Amino acid sequence: MPLHQDLPPLMALRVFEAVARHLSFIKAADELSVTQSAISHQVHKLEAFLDQRLFVRRTRAIDLTSAGAAYYRQIEPALSAIAAASRELRGNQRTTLRIGLLASFATLWLASRLSDFRAKHPDIHVELIPAVHLADVKGGEVDLAIRYGKGHWPDVQARRFMTETLTPVCSPAFKRQGVQNGPLLMAKSLQPFEWTDWSQHSAIDLTQVPSVMLHDYNIVVESAVAGQGIAMGRHCLIARRLNDGTLVPAFDTEPLRGEIGYWLVTPDRPLSAPAACFSQWLDEAADA
Repeated sequence: MPLHQDLPPLMALRVFEAVARHLSFIKAADELSVTQSAISHQVHKLEAFLDQRLFVRRTRAIDLTSAGAAYYRQIEPALSAIAAASRELRGNQRTTLRIGLLASFATLWLASRLSDFRAKHPDIHVELIPAVHLADVKGGEVDLAIRYGKGHWPDVQARRFMTETLTPVCSPAFKRQGVQNGPLLMAKSLQPFEWTDWSQHSAIDLTQVPSVMLHDYNIVVESAVAGQGIAMGRHCLIARRLNDGTLVPAFDTEPLRGEIGYWLVTPDRPLSAPAACFSQWLDEAADA
């Protein structure tokens, strides 16, 4: 039987894949640069071809039907294979790898090392997308993400590539003045745990010490250097500051080491070739 008789309209397939991945007509329309009505038309066209409902439309959301979910699982690898084959045939064209991460990690650790990755993989263009909120890896907002914490994020794969060591730090001048009254300089976080874990580890109660909430860890570090208070020192990010003496331990306690660290977060599906290259390089850079 000729192949074309069983192939649905390819534009409808492309639209279905985007809607199924995002579970959103709006996001699919934005990604494909078409209107929502065009998206809806293509979905109806595919459902008519297959004689199956693919989505359950709710008031403010959509879900895949059981038939739609099974169909997506079968066609997604095929579409990915077509994309990979097309990428390979295009040859020397650059591939963009989008990485979601905290601005502080990008500034204080990754940026100075990226030239090595670019030298080894000149065909891969890395786009860093910094934000405090967690980038949507599963939905395709980014290709992968670097997150700070203890892991346990739902619907994604996460592996720790670098463990962090924590020590409260301040400027030498601030320490000479006395640190008992703080304030503690804190970065905005969806899951604050640093000071709680450190207090339990060191048996030092800081609940009565005033705190200042700052937007980003970059600001926290610079405020501590300027003598504005005590920051939780993430050794991987402030190594230069510790080495040059602009930041020193605020208390005479043992550093906290454990499950806190930096995690490479990827979709729950096989990595693309560029993402796999970056994953391998990241391990090498963390061990260097």
